[in-house]
Amino acid sequence: MALRHFLLSFFLFFSLSISVKASALTTSISANERICFFADVDKAGEKIGFYFAVQSGGAFDIDFDIKDPNHKVILDGERERQGDYVLTANTVGEYSFCFENDMSTLTDKLVDFDIMVESEPRREAPGKLGQISEHTSALEESVFRLNGLLMNIKRMQKYHHTQENRGFSIVKSTQNRLFWYAVIESLGVIGMAVFQVYVLQTFFTKTGRRYKV
Repeated sequence: MALRHFLLSFFLFFSLSISVKASALTTSISANERICFFADVDKAGEKIGFYFAVQSGGAFDIDFDIKDPNHKVILDGERERQGDYVLTANTVGEYSFCFENDMSTLTDKLVDFDIMVESEPRREAPGKLGQISEHTSALEESVFRLNGLLMNIKRMQKYHHTQENRGFSIVKSTQNRLFWYAVIESLGVIGMAVFQVYVLQTFFTKTGRRYKV
């Protein structure tokens, strides 16, 4: 009985793992650039998970849109900093996920995103296991509940990762601004000192005009 439960648990985890096709990527989008990624849906009714977060660049915002195989926009947004969406794919084919950095003329954007195509998990056990015990339903519910908790932990990790990257970007930008402010201030002080020396030297060395009475 224990062996049967172990094999059943392994099968359920294996079913969850093979029913999800996902890709976690990080991409840099230049100013005025549009970049697209694609995912295939093999069966109508599958769930599509889409997550993104702008890690650095400008005001941490980006334009995006999602199109179905018929090039119909099913979801879009402007100047979004991050998003986490779950969609139902009603059409079989290739879906496009595009980011556009059109609002920036100089600043590049670094975007972290996931694209996940998920099928409904198979709830049948292999034939070799024989008759499924009455504990199967409770075991399945435990597995799916555990999977949900793991997904929540993953989302929290992504959130903290994004906040860390944004904080680091702000600190780095502030450091650069302070550095150049100090450089300009130092050049201003040096220029003022040179100008004062020049004025004093001219005042004491310049020969005035002489007039006869």
